[in-house]
Amino acid sequence: MLLLQLVLLTVLVPGGDSDDDFQEPITFRSIMTASFYNHSWTQNLGSAWLDGLQTHGWDSKKGIFMYKRPWSKGNFSEKELREEERTLQTFSMIFPLIFQNHVRQWQLEYPFQVQVAKGCGLHVGEPSVGFMQIAYEGSDLVSFQNMSWWPSPKGGRRAQQVSKLFNQYHVVNLRIRAHIIDICPRFLLGLLEAGKADLQRQVRPEAWLSTGPSPGPGHLLLVCHVSGFYPKPVWVMWMRGDQEQQGTRRGEVLPHADGTWYLQTSLDVEAREAAGLSCRVRHSSLEGQDMVFYWEQHRPVGLVFLVVLVPLVLLAGLAFWLWKHWKSHWRPQCTGLPSERDPSSPGSSTYLNPAQW
Repeated sequence: MLLLQLVLLTVLVPGGDSDDDFQEPITFRSIMTASFYNHSWTQNLGSAWLDGLQTHGWDSKKGIFMYKRPWSKGNFSEKELREEERTLQTFSMIFPLIFQNHVRQWQLEYPFQVQVAKGCGLHVGEPSVGFMQIAYEGSDLVSFQNMSWWPSPKGGRRAQQVSKLFNQYHVVNLRIRAHIIDICPRFLLGLLEAGKADLQRQVRPEAWLSTGPSPGPGHLLLVCHVSGFYPKPVWVMWMRGDQEQQGTRRGEVLPHADGTWYLQTSLDVEAREAAGLSCRVRHSSLEGQDMVFYWEQHRPVGLVFLVVLVPLVLLAGLAFWLWKHWKSHWRPQCTGLPSERDPSSPGSSTYLNPAQW
């Protein structure tokens, strides 16, 4: 099994043949969130993720998986998938009951949430690592390691009580261990193989520079935007020549609706020191050719725009003012012949001769 993992990971892990920066572990995890509103009302939400890519949802009413990708079944048979559905359905019913029955003992206060994450991770050259963790209201509570539940140091007395109870479920713990040590790695490898074409696609990033809100007098916040790239691993850094700027602040890599990613990286500098800075982007889709964007090349664009636009606006305003001024003072001169009828004799048929004009 370990040899199979090493071979498949070398071929299948996105970015597996790229620079060392992209030799990252890949993790498959299922997540269930149980929301407890009162002693009789609980709602369960479930999903499964291959790193940051959602592969499955969970219909708690029907007790079935919702497959988010064409390859979400991996190489598991229908029989194996139905068995996994039954296991999750049973767990989603029993697990909340345990907490409902210990609300007072564990000093739980409605409403509250309990999150459960179970899965495994693979990395080239290393054996798979299985895990199961439980959190209360977003804080670590207990974790499963080596056939035993261990309390989190931050969980206090409640974590100790939960781990003590869960350690009594020997048969359940055997099944958990089998799942995270055997079933999960096999399923993960099947996902990587079935989704190889999708997972190994390469989409080049687009990048641009801007300024953010002023950090203070005499300072600039330089922002480098990198968008539309796939796969997720990316390296972005503000540089001065070949020297990395340690003040670079990297934001969270966020998903787009089309499955690509977006990242924003900023740097707070004194305005007089901005010249000579650049943003360097490294991604597997660039085939070893980094993208470099220089701030001094970006800055004149705005200046040129202003230099061209302001005179045009002034000229347009001046032309409009001259036109309005000319229109208000100009009066048309009489160039046609006057009426031949004598205005002093209404109704008269007598005509004036030219000498009287």
